[in-house]
Amino acid sequence: MKSIRTTLMAASLMAGLSGLAMAHSSNEGSIQGPSTERMERMHAQMGERHAKHLAEFKSKLNLQASQESAWAQFAQSMQRPERMPRPDRASMEKLSTPERLDRMQAMMVERQAQMQKRIEGAKIFYAGLSTAQQQVFDKESARAMGRMGGDVHRMHHGGGHHGRH
Repeated sequence: MKSIRTTLMAASLMAGLSGLAMAHSSNEGSIQGPSTERMERMHAQMGERHAKHLAEFKSKLNLQASQESAWAQFAQSMQRPERMPRPDRASMEKLSTPERLDRMQAMMVERQAQMQKRIEGAKIFYAGLSTAQQQVFDKESARAMGRMGGDVHRMHHGGGHHGRH
C-alpha cells in the first residue's frame, strides 16, 4: 500500500513538473512581459489608489484627535512593501529542484513576515477604536478584502483589470 501511494505521489509530482516545463517552454518566446515603464506606471497608480482608499477609510472612521498617532502607525504598517525582486531565471535554472524549492520557501517566509506586520498593525489600531469605529472598520476591511481577492483572482487567471471572471 505504501509503495503504491509513493508511486502515485511521484507520478503526480512528475506530471506537474512536466506540465510546468511545457508551459514555460511554450510561453518563453511568444509572450513578452510588460515594459519596465508600464510596470512603473502601474505601480504608481496602485500606490495612488492605496493612498486614496486609506484617506477615505480614515474619513469614514471619524477619528478623534487622540487617535491620530495610532492612525499614523496603522497607515505605515499598511504601506505596500517594496516589490521583492524576481529571482533571476538563469540562476534559478542552475539550481537543483531542492535548492529552487528552498529559494521559493525563503521568498514565501519573507512575504509572510510582511503580512504579519500588517496584521499586527491592524490589530493594535483596531483595539484602540470605539465600538462604532470597529463596526466601520469591519465593514470597510471586508469590502477591501473582497476587492483584493478579486484582483488576485484576475491576476492569476489572466483577467487583468478588466472585471471579474
